[in-house]
Amino acid sequence: MTKTIRCAALLLAAGATASTAQALDWTDNAISWRYGTRFAEPFNPEHINKHVIALTHASGYKYGSNYFNLDLLKSDSKDPRSLTDSSGAEEAYLLYRHTLDIGALSGRELRFGKVKGLGLTAGFDLNTKGDVGYNSRKRMLVLGPTLMWDVPGFLNTSLLLLHESNAPSGAFPPISGVAGRRYTFDNHPMLSASWGIPVAEGWSFEGYANFISSKGLDEVGNPTSAETNIDMQLMFDIGARYGQKKNRFRIGVEYQFWNNKFGNSRVTTGGRGQRASTPMVRAEYHF
Repeated sequence: MTKTIRCAALLLAAGATASTAQALDWTDNAISWRYGTRFAEPFNPEHINKHVIALTHASGYKYGSNYFNLDLLKSDSKDPRSLTDSSGAEEAYLLYRHTLDIGALSGRELRFGKVKGLGLTAGFDLNTKGDVGYNSRKRMLVLGPTLMWDVPGFLNTSLLLLHESNAPSGAFPPISGVAGRRYTFDNHPMLSASWGIPVAEGWSFEGYANFISSKGLDEVGNPTSAETNIDMQLMFDIGARYGQKKNRFRIGVEYQFWNNKFGNSRVTTGGRGQRASTPMVRAEYHF
């Protein structure tokens, strides 16, 4: 286990312990649905329809904040489950981030210019997907500093070190040798931003942007490429128009741009599925 992984694990344990011991200052839970018809997967030339159900939790306490999201994705037959089952691949993707507020921990405000706070973020990504070719089993740890900006709503930017591995087990497993062997990529950085900014009465502009460097060679020795993943939403609080609690029911539109998906470039995929430009509709229930 590398020093980075140990630090991330210790920070996650400390954050989980602290947030459990401290009363939460605020919390927001949501169930959401989104749908688009132009998703893409590397090496697949087709536009894919996907339904995505998500469970999201965000909370804050005296010394920091938590963010948890579980996506359950269901593809149509253009992204088949197996060679003999075209009913559509299924995927679960879990993401967790904990940010410790360094100013709160030190007992003094760390504010400079437009920055209102400095944090240390750690977390992990996990996924499992059953599809015809790859069957992803991603595991990733993240660790790095976060700047919290003084804007209406929130804007956080982070520089994170990523430690990623995978153990694909599909019909054409790319790792030679024992099926299920875990392949570890080179540690690599990611510049990440997340935001939620009110733009008008009842309207909010939200999303994230990840700029990820190359992670070395892939499972078969091909070079990976730098990756861009931008997902943004314009959401409207429709429930408030009908007497519901603020932000209880929200609807809107979403757009995702993903270039060199999972580090696959146009060269390695032959121009098939490494870039997605995906408009979506979205609905949320907060509780």
